[in-house]
Parts: sequence; C-alpha cells; structure tokens
Amino acid sequence: MDRREHDHRHATVRAGQRAALLVTLVINTAFFIAEVAGGFAFHSLALLADAAHMFTDVAALAIALIALTLTSRPSTARLTFGLERAEVLGALVNGLTLLVASGWIVFEALRRVGDPAAVEGKGVLIVATVGIVINLVSALVLRRNTGHSLNMRGALMHMVTDAIGLAGTFVAALAVLIWDATWADPVASLAIALLVVYSGFRLLADTVHVLLEGTPSGMDRTEVEATLLAEGGVDAVHHLHLWSLASDVPALSAHVVLAGEVSLHEAQQRGDELKQVLATRHGIVHATLELECHACEDESH
Repeated sequence: MDRREHDHRHATVRAGQRAALLVTLVINTAFFIAEVAGGFAFHSLALLADAAHMFTDVAALAIALIALTLTSRPSTARLTFGLERAEVLGALVNGLTLLVASGWIVFEALRRVGDPAAVEGKGVLIVATVGIVINLVSALVLRRNTGHSLNMRGALMHMVTDAIGLAGTFVAALAVLIWDATWADPVASLAIALLVVYSGFRLLADTVHVLLEGTPSGMDRTEVEATLLAEGGVDAVHHLHLWSLASDVPALSAHVVLAGEVSLHEAQQRGDELKQVLATRHGIVHATLELECHACEDESH
C-alpha cells in the first residue's frame, strides 16, 4: 500500500466517521432535550444526571465532528502537519467535561439521598427505555466506523456508558413503581456518576498518552524494530521512536544501518522499500528513516 492509496483510504474512513457522527449527533441532541424535559416533569434526578452525561455525549460528538473537519485541512508553513491533533485536543476537553459533570451529579445525589423527592416512576421508565434504544443504535453506528480513532472510540464509550446508566435509571424507576422506593433514584444517579468518572479518566489517560507522544495503542516498539531488522541488507536499527500525529495516524523515526557499501541511490531505494514494509505490516505511513553505513558513536539517546 503506497502513500497515495493510504491517503485515499484514510479520507474514505474519515468521511464515514463524519457521517456516523452527524447521524448520532442529531439523534442524541433530540433525546437530550427530551430527557431534560422529562427529568423536570417527573422530578427524577437520575434522568437529570443522565441528561448531564448526555450533554457531554452531545458535546463529544460535536467536538469530534468539528475536529474531523479540521484534520482534513491542508498543512501550512506554520502548521506543517496541518491540524491532525485537533481531534486529540477535542477528546481532552471532552474528558474534562465528563469529570465536571460527574461532580455535579454526586453533589445533587448526596443532597437528595437524605431527602428523596417524589418521582413519577412511569414517566421515568418510558424516557429511560427510549434512551437505551437510542444509545444502543448510536453505539452500533459509531462502532462500524470507529477504526483506530481516539475520538470515535471516546464517542462510542460515551454511548455505551450512557446506555448502562439509563439501564440503572430504568431499574430505579421500577423500584419506585413497585416498592415506592424513591431513594433508588439518587442511588442510581450515584452509580451513573461512577460510570461518568470512569469514562472520563479513561479518555483523559488516552489523550494525555498521545500528547506525550507515547507509543500508539496496539503497537509494539520491539516488533516494529524486529520488522526492520528482518529485512535483508539491514545491520542495525537504533534511535527508534513511535508516536501519533492523530490518534489514528502513527508516525516513526529511526536510524537504520545498512550492510555493505551502498551508493546514495541504492540507499534511497532501500529506504523506500523499508517504508513500504512499515506501511504494509504496521500501518505506519509517516516514517522518517536516517540511513547510515555504520552506527553512530553516541548510542546513549
């Protein structure tokens, strides 16, 4: 797979991701409005708590959609990689909003545990059921287009955790209907808050890993080095670095010591062949190789 073929496939994948995000954004925005209205109408903190989570879902989808649009912009003299990392920054903002939302949910839930409000279980039950269906459909749409994108995976995580949260709200509504257990509503909201905290920290950890230029998820530095060493005419590999330009765009730089005496033309051909191997076996199309006829004297880096 050459660079042009990769760019075409990548553009196709991104187009599918944008379409999936747009569909789920419209659906979830409509349900968010309905959930807020239902929470106030039926006096359900669990619904309002999940609406807070739903707001972060809607924000996450909007940010991801904007970020994907920005990543398609061409590079400039000032931004030589373009805006590839816009989606990572969007995911970082989304992770922070999740933690803020969870703090509000916990505060309100603890306030209501000792003094639970009257909850209209039947209305909550209906809204929660509709929400579960919407979240599962959204999750399926996103899952088909996730690929290796951190933003898409984050959006998918939001849909799944929100579906689980709504399932908790559903159970709380049943408890209210069957046993008049109004305390179940704030307790369910606390459980939802834990889900929000978990998904927020997971997303933050992944985005910080990318921003710190850590090894891309699912990629092993030792395996990549072994791939280069296994190619004929390669004596050694050192100063190998792996990082991500965007969450789904891995990059590599390395020093490669070629065997024997080779001309500049032969070295360039060999470098092109090695880059092709990296693209085919590891999906690394942004590779910079410094070709050497002997190892550097300084190996301490």
